[in-house]
Amino acid sequence: MKTLTIGDLKARIPIIQGGMGVGISLSGLASAVANEGGIGVISAAGLGLLYKKLSPNYTEAGNLGLAAEIRKAREKAKGIIGVNVMVALSDFAELVKTSIAEKVDIIFSGAGLPLDLPSFLKKDSVTKLVPIVSSARAVRIICEKWKNNYDYLPDAVVLEGPKAGGHLGYKENQLEDEHFSLEELLPQVVEEVSHFEEKYNKRIPVIAAGGIYTGEDIKRVMDLGASGVQLGTRFVATTECDASDAFKESYIKAEEKDIEIIKSPVGMPGRAIHCNFLQKVKDGLKQPKVCPFNCIKTCDISRSPYCIVTALYNAFKGNFENGYAFAGSNAWRTTRIMSVKETISELINEWKRSDQPTLSSR
Repeated sequence: MKTLTIGDLKARIPIIQGGMGVGISLSGLASAVANEGGIGVISAAGLGLLYKKLSPNYTEAGNLGLAAEIRKAREKAKGIIGVNVMVALSDFAELVKTSIAEKVDIIFSGAGLPLDLPSFLKKDSVTKLVPIVSSARAVRIICEKWKNNYDYLPDAVVLEGPKAGGHLGYKENQLEDEHFSLEELLPQVVEEVSHFEEKYNKRIPVIAAGGIYTGEDIKRVMDLGASGVQLGTRFVATTECDASDAFKESYIKAEEKDIEIIKSPVGMPGRAIHCNFLQKVKDGLKQPKVCPFNCIKTCDISRSPYCIVTALYNAFKGNFENGYAFAGSNAWRTTRIMSVKETISELINEWKRSDQPTLSSR
């Protein structure tokens, strides 16, 4: 596998561990991936719940928690550490400021277009900015806005396809449409990015994400022009993943039919593993219409059957009567828990095998 270069950062292997909230990818998982030569990513989502002891104010607790996680990751790892901050989060600006102040290597940002992300950088900032998109059009809008308003271009771009876990940047009817497959969209995004690279003489690597599970998958998308890949689901069933054992077991126990598309209170479709809680939602679950967090800009509590941050936090703790696990389309292929080192070694070996010429092609 070739190295992945993002600005002046060089990852020994072109693998980014996707940010997963609430609490699934914190300093434990991120530092383990960074130590193996990849890019580890802390999810900023829901940290106000995980760190509620630090402050009764959800936003303040979340920012203190994010700073603590970045520092813990730095203590454990010498490699590249990133943070995923969703645009849809109400405390997006505060979390971005905290990440930059803590000199995190990279901010990944999706679940909306991060049109003002460069505005938070200061003259001495070292943090790289990487938007997560679902189309070539989104790349063009971001690049034009950033260049015109801030004289800045993305340091890389993540294209997340419709087979990803969690919230999806697609309409539900697009999720199974081949015109919106990662393989169809990737060359379009690579071409769009190349226009800005050539015009402004800046290298902007494109990272492929969504449904990438094996080394063969990695080789396939890199052959289509990706400079690297982002994987989330494959890293859940690792000993270093920050989720509870029950959360990890939900991936191992899942069958293909259990992976389903849900309607999130956020207003986007999401991919999750079916469980008792989601069945109750389908059966008409209604929870009290009180929101103690106001954590997501687009969440209308008056129309939401449940609080999503509480549901995801419950799942993180292993409580599936009151929560559910987001998961990618290949989560059902998970068979056992192994270390991050073993997982990455397996991915590299799979990639090497797929890179060998077959007898018929010799």
